[in-house]
Amino acid sequence: MPHGNITGRKKEIAVFDKLYQSKKSEFVAVYGRRRVGKTFLIKEIFGGNYSFHLTGLSKSNTRGQLINFHATLTRFLPEQEAMEVPTSWFAAFQLLISYLEKQAIGRKVIFIDELPWLDTPKSEFITALEHFWNSWAFHRDDILLIVCGSATSWMISELINHHGGLHNRVTARMHLKPFNLAETETFLQTKGGAYDRYQIVQLYMAMGGVPFYLENIEVEESIAQNIDRMFFHEDGMLRGEFPNLYRSLFKKHERHVGIIQKLAERSKGMSRSELLDATGLPNGGTFTNILEELEQCGFIKKYIPFGKKKRDSLYQLTDPYSLFYLKFVANRKAFGTGIWLTQIDSPKWRAWSGYAFEHICFYHIEQIKKQLGIQGIYTEISAWRSKESKDGAQIDLIIDRRDRVINICEIKFSESPYVINKSYAENLRHKLATFRQEAGTSKALFLTFMTTFGLKQNKHASLVQNSLEMEALFEQ
Repeated sequence: MPHGNITGRKKEIAVFDKLYQSKKSEFVAVYGRRRVGKTFLIKEIFGGNYSFHLTGLSKSNTRGQLINFHATLTRFLPEQEAMEVPTSWFAAFQLLISYLEKQAIGRKVIFIDELPWLDTPKSEFITALEHFWNSWAFHRDDILLIVCGSATSWMISELINHHGGLHNRVTARMHLKPFNLAETETFLQTKGGAYDRYQIVQLYMAMGGVPFYLENIEVEESIAQNIDRMFFHEDGMLRGEFPNLYRSLFKKHERHVGIIQKLAERSKGMSRSELLDATGLPNGGTFTNILEELEQCGFIKKYIPFGKKKRDSLYQLTDPYSLFYLKFVANRKAFGTGIWLTQIDSPKWRAWSGYAFEHICFYHIEQIKKQLGIQGIYTEISAWRSKESKDGAQIDLIIDRRDRVINICEIKFSESPYVINKSYAENLRHKLATFRQEAGTSKALFLTFMTTFGLKQNKHASLVQNSLEMEALFEQ
């Protein structure tokens, strides 16, 4: 298969290669946030060589969707006599079957994009899709059905976790995620960018690795200029993206946004009960589903603090774009050129940069483990806060290893090598002692620093067993 001009996505390409070579029919569901490059990936992999390709219409009714299906199928059959527009999805899929059965022997790739838009009220689309797959495609060995959609909640609840005839029929599911730092660097280089890694980290802290956002980077501008233009100009592309992002993914998206807004105020996360109190949403299955949907889309993460039970789980906002938008753009009254440069190194900027860099490290935990040489060791990742309120000791990142070592990670974002002074060294000793006492662990504690430019060597730096720089986050 042709792979086109694709940055990264090696795992996804390998999956599609395997499915294309499969000796049986395959049903693949691709989902992920808006602008992450789902359609682009599939188009580039297959080079547009589909047996059939349909894209659903936004905000259309069943009749409109069927007219669109008819027009699309007609383009694939230019020599065929005129067909009538099907009156139902059952009739539409029968037309598709008739067309496919006349094709030559070989793999038949069917790509249906924006699948959730086709499921209009009372359309019976899912029932017809189910019948198409179960009664025809499943029994063949030459069908590769790829369905795609940004409405992640629909893709998971109505397709992947369907309780009817489509239950367990999806043979492969692919959650397409934003680029990591290495992929982001490669993408910018293909655009002609000449940014150093510190600048790329700053960019990633503001908007993450969403390909469409990165595509709008002007490489002749500095990173600060790009952030200024995209977020703070009157017509900045990312200034109005926030409501559209959540609206495209979730029904009744206001509830999801409400949770995101509250989590943006608490860097270390909130418990389920705290979120219920803060948002005023009712407790129950719907609230659980909202949290799961946000987690499945990569906007938040759920983690169990070190030494705690599952019931003590906390939720944290992890999406860089959402955090940046809520911290610096939402509710802003004045927009124009140069606003971002005035924010840099302000107290608000310093608080945000520390939090954002911390979450970049969490997102690149596999790269950190590789740099530490422990990628083959089973680990559990968490954070920790002392139960003594007056103490205030907390640990950004804990890597609890099966080989009886715990990496106690301090994460620091700075513009130069980080200096451990006398008072901070005393704080670190106290933190380690407090953790060992409260955790009741006999494992070795390795103090590990993750910083942008490493540690400045002095007599206090000897406390640290492992010192990693931001270069570690760019590991392939």
